[in-house]
Amino acid sequence: MNGRTSTIAVSLTTAATLLLTLTACGSGDDDKGGQDGKGGSADKATGSSAPAAKKKPTKSAAQLALTKREVPAHTMVEPSDNFVFAKSRETVKLDKPVCAPLGYAMSQFPVGDTQDSFVRVAEKKEFDGAFTYVTLATYAPGKAQDAMADMKKALSACEGGFTAKGDKASNVYESVTTETSGTAPTPDADESLAFRATTKYQSDTHTVRTQATRHGDTIALYFAVDANAFLQSRSGNGEIFPAVVKSQEKKLN
Repeated sequence: MNGRTSTIAVSLTTAATLLLTLTACGSGDDDKGGQDGKGGSADKATGSSAPAAKKKPTKSAAQLALTKREVPAHTMVEPSDNFVFAKSRETVKLDKPVCAPLGYAMSQFPVGDTQDSFVRVAEKKEFDGAFTYVTLATYAPGKAQDAMADMKKALSACEGGFTAKGDKASNVYESVTTETSGTAPTPDADESLAFRATTKYQSDTHTVRTQATRHGDTIALYFAVDANAFLQSRSGNGEIFPAVVKSQEKKLN
């Protein structure tokens, strides 16, 4: 399946519809290989002073992805095509183009000029309405560094927020803040960054979190949202599952 599940479709008319959008999962075999999306070249490379990639990836994004049984107390499932924020990255429109890398990362699209990409969503086996989406992408040599540089540039330019418009909804982010604490540790990554963004649904503020790591020519994007908060009419605070990051990072090393 090649659709990406919408995660903050704040323009939807009811919280129940939003939660369905957040939680809809397919019935495919989560352990199978294959490519879940081909990367495009919507972002222009800006260059990077980061260290050179250690090695060229020898596996596709799908082969590097976690399977349903690889994370203790969690399961990995396949996103559904039934509810999507945008059919493709090229249809995502930003009021501030510089913020595009952040908008893509929070909509389960890869950043930059990729070779291939793959998406899975993690939930706890004792389900509590929280989700961590994992988007993996592989790149030609040097392109992953460019993608990380684009995200860092966006973080500096988009603190005041931005709007991302998809095919049927708009995600209005009121603020974007870089985070240096409270993120899952990624000691073996060549580069990493993390940020939180806030959006409002009705009168409640919802915080979502994103973490990005680069391992050579591969980038992992982790995105967390508290879906139950929308249904319960309360503020939400998405937290990235540490066990998911730990398991995925181990598989990337």
